[in-house]
Amino acid sequence: MGRAVTVATCSLNQWALDFEGNLERIFRSIDIAKSRGARYRLGPELEICGYGCSDHYYESDTLLHSFQVLAKLLESPATQDIICDVGMPVLHRNVRYNCRVIFLNKKILLIRPKISLANAGNYRELRWFTPWNKARHVEEYFLPRIIQEVTGQETVPFGDAVLATKDTCLGTEICEELWAPNSPHIEMGLDGVEIFTNSSGSHHVLRKAHTRVDLVNSATGKNGGIYILANQKGCDGDRLYYDGCAMISMNGETVAQGSQFSLDDVEVLVATLDLEDIRSYRAEISSRNLAAGKVNPYPRVKVNFALSCSDDVSVPTCMPIQWRHHSPEEEISLGPACWLWDYLRRSKQAGFLLPLSGGIDSSATACIVYSMCHQVCLAVKNGNADVLADARKIVNDETYIPEDPREFCKRIFTTCYMASENSSQDTCNRAKLLAEQIGSYHINLNIDAAVKAIVGIFSMVTGRTPRFSVYGGSSRENLALQNVQARIRMVLAYLFAQLTLWTRGMPGGLLVLGSANVDESLRGYLTKYDCSSADINPIGGISKTDLKNFIQYCIENFQLTALRSIMSAPPTAELEPLVEGQVAQTDEADMGMTYAELSIYGKLRKIAKAGPYSMFCKLINMWKEICTPREVASKVKHFFRMYSINRHKMTTLTPSYHAENYSPDDNRFDLRPFLYNTTWSWQFRCIDKQVNALD
Repeated sequence: MGRAVTVATCSLNQWALDFEGNLERIFRSIDIAKSRGARYRLGPELEICGYGCSDHYYESDTLLHSFQVLAKLLESPATQDIICDVGMPVLHRNVRYNCRVIFLNKKILLIRPKISLANAGNYRELRWFTPWNKARHVEEYFLPRIIQEVTGQETVPFGDAVLATKDTCLGTEICEELWAPNSPHIEMGLDGVEIFTNSSGSHHVLRKAHTRVDLVNSATGKNGGIYILANQKGCDGDRLYYDGCAMISMNGETVAQGSQFSLDDVEVLVATLDLEDIRSYRAEISSRNLAAGKVNPYPRVKVNFALSCSDDVSVPTCMPIQWRHHSPEEEISLGPACWLWDYLRRSKQAGFLLPLSGGIDSSATACIVYSMCHQVCLAVKNGNADVLADARKIVNDETYIPEDPREFCKRIFTTCYMASENSSQDTCNRAKLLAEQIGSYHINLNIDAAVKAIVGIFSMVTGRTPRFSVYGGSSRENLALQNVQARIRMVLAYLFAQLTLWTRGMPGGLLVLGSANVDESLRGYLTKYDCSSADINPIGGISKTDLKNFIQYCIENFQLTALRSIMSAPPTAELEPLVEGQVAQTDEADMGMTYAELSIYGKLRKIAKAGPYSMFCKLINMWKEICTPREVASKVKHFFRMYSINRHKMTTLTPSYHAENYSPDDNRFDLRPFLYNTTWSWQFRCIDKQVNALD
């Protein structure tokens, strides 16, 4: 009868402009799908060129090489007898579109351009592409000669259409279209489309995965049908980590779930599902059936091919499963770790160097590297040949097998405690003990000689010697002396990253890791060009609160007992003189606000789009039990004053793993001026007027 259809989706670790590697991974996914009996294979958004090409989309080379890869796919025997759905940019009548190219047996069936472009947050698709605004309209697309020579076709359909096979009907969505209020799957479903596909380039944000899953399941819950979602995975060249989670859903329930975090470059999900279950489900939704009679029909591209077999009564079909979500602490442990692995292997460096201060932030960064080592050893144990080959290249040993995370950590991870006369013995001991427990190659050094030399040059030139405030110096002197220490640590970090392996008789250099969290960046509580300046920062998009919870997770799951004393110690920069051998400086006292308050300010500023006055209005209600309106006004003014004074630091912020929607990353996510009128005179006057009225 032809009821059981077998379909495949995948998560691929594609890399922007890596056409050769991207093609190889696409072929592998098709081979796996076919070997498991699939008759349709869906891949991620723009998988041929890689999603993160950015302004390279303007280049004709990107279009040319994408078509060259498409030609390789079309002419290969590997793509025969399976409908292949791949993503690439296409130029149609001199307009660039983000497209799906769907083909079968050396014939292109349809080129479907994206209708709703992602243009918020980290996404800038309207910069490079134009949305297809001609609903249910199809035009002729004239194929380039390299494709004509393979397919024998001169033109193919281009536009908003669906595929009608012998046994069912398939409709396409591309990433953002699932999130849009008028998603195409709504009317496609009413028009009889039974299988919806979605090719995504969706990146990881803490606590976001459930939203994606809920959207997919609700799409078929209301309308019936099969929904297949593919997604990019890994770091494809910038701050984002695409978190997989390929899935297949039917009639509102998940039937197949892919991993969110994995070192596997290719992951394929295959499901066999009964079309009659869709028809039965839809039969009793009277509101759907009434609406179906009014819908404008989609153009149908007829395909002489079936996704099912004629004799499939005994074919087993997939049953619903319960989706398993990671906790935020697990997400921090896994997401940035996978991102670091991609960056390390693709940059062809020999490991990482981290200035380890013995505080929560640098310790959390060290734990993420340790988690990465765990993931590498686990992947090798599970037979991942790609990970094994990459590990051998990194350590420069063709026979090496990473089995123990601590031993692997020793090879690729160097930690460095940079003491000064203002450092306590406690932080030194904490850093050393954590390094021992994770297995890193640990260095202790003292920066006092370098600090004295730098300050000595200043004194020799000016005849003046700056002093800390505890010794009678001004606030300017105090801050300058702190900054000298911080900046010397950055210089030393890069020196040791370049030459530490040389001193050990090993080849290569190390990537320097930064460890400023998202809240400190927002407040500007960091020295410009200090150890926050690094090659990459795995925690730059994570809040202090989440990092503390992650540290507790590492204590329990990695048995890193050294973290207990780090958790209990107050955060401190240790840049001012000790008092009777003890730390007198603390972060929250320096900042004039708590980390918990900073998280709230950050979410209101970015996510709630609140300026000073709106933030004040929201907080007088949120904090009415603990603060008077006048106290709230004082806190809001202090935050905005400090934020605007320090905003210039965001222009040089180390590229950080994006994990929070209130990140102040100036690169493309949080676009703001960096020269403000820091008095905020008009805004603060509105706040004062409201405070007086409330008083």
